[in-house]
Amino acid sequence: MSGILEGVRVLDFSWVIVGPRTVRYLSDQGATVIKVENADHPCVLRQSPPYKDGKSGINTSAYFAAQNPNKMSLGVDLARAEGIEIVKRLVGWADVVTESFAPGVMEKLGLGYEDMKKIRPDILFLRMNMLGAAGPRASARGYGFQLVGYSGFTDITGWPDRVPAQPFGPYTDGIAPRFAAAALLTGLIHRRRTGEGACIDLSQHESGIQFLIPILLERQITGKARGRVGNSHPSFSPHGVYPCQGKERWVAIAITNDEQWEKFAGVVGEEWANDEQFSSSAGRKRNEERINDLVSRWTKKRTPEEITELLQRRGIPAGVVQNSQDLVRDPQLSLREAIWYLDHEGAGRHAVYGQGFILSENPVPSKKAAPRLGEDTFYVCKEILGMPDEEIATLLGAGVLQMVL
Repeated sequence: MSGILEGVRVLDFSWVIVGPRTVRYLSDQGATVIKVENADHPCVLRQSPPYKDGKSGINTSAYFAAQNPNKMSLGVDLARAEGIEIVKRLVGWADVVTESFAPGVMEKLGLGYEDMKKIRPDILFLRMNMLGAAGPRASARGYGFQLVGYSGFTDITGWPDRVPAQPFGPYTDGIAPRFAAAALLTGLIHRRRTGEGACIDLSQHESGIQFLIPILLERQITGKARGRVGNSHPSFSPHGVYPCQGKERWVAIAITNDEQWEKFAGVVGEEWANDEQFSSSAGRKRNEERINDLVSRWTKKRTPEEITELLQRRGIPAGVVQNSQDLVRDPQLSLREAIWYLDHEGAGRHAVYGQGFILSENPVPSKKAAPRLGEDTFYVCKEILGMPDEEIATLLGAGVLQMVL
């Protein structure tokens, strides 16, 4: 079954996570993607663990493989004029060009939006810079780890009596691709209707802030800034993660109204659960420290799965805090094929997260392992650009074209 984006052609200069994850939405749904790479300056993820058999290598990173399935890799040296000319020819082939470098890098290469428009007037050019392409701080460099702090997440994660806690991973790298992919699809629809291309200037910073809108509104309305509150909620209690039977086993519970508390008290079946102090949301919030201690004593006697089943059956929000092993064994994820297992020559057999959605008419997206660096250099040059074998061989010998297999 062909993907819904079959026929869309993407020339991808992006690297690390935001760009590759954005383009994955397109490649998984059938778009033809050529990833432009340079063996002398490979993507950071190509050098990031975990590696097959623990041995680092430019083609052994499972992290890179997870971000880049269903793509081709063109190895080319953009420091060489001949390399730039090859890429410019591919601009004429492409519908979409994507990049996630610091502002100005593409322009210095002669590959900015205005340069590309001269080659293909209706090109869609997506730039995914940290803070956007313009502004007093647009030239700032870094990764999602720094951007999480700059966007405000680190200020509100953690506990009030401790230093800020960094959210797991480069959190904004998981947010921005959703906005970027939506913007690209909007651009494709616009071009289909009008014949016009566009430059899409996406700020990873601004995309991340979208997830903090309630806190920004609270500051504007009340004049107060939200601080670090751990797992607690401004109004609800109990609301947190509680220890369970077993090593490092936990369950998340959120009681949001008095009716849920009454049901919870019935499940617990202990005298303290019927204490008058806990009968209202306000009372439970006032006694939050005590109630958390009592709930923890109850949860420690049971497994997180048992607690989740008991509470969910009665309409009480609860869920197992799953670790990575739980996730790969989860029957719900398995049924929906949410995790793919692909075989890669360098990285070996590895897990790849799915799309997170199923299309009724195209339920099975493409599933091809990520490319090794320069794996498709010969194919791209010969089959797409029509270059003769002799020219390709000469450029390979000169290092303008690259194949690291």
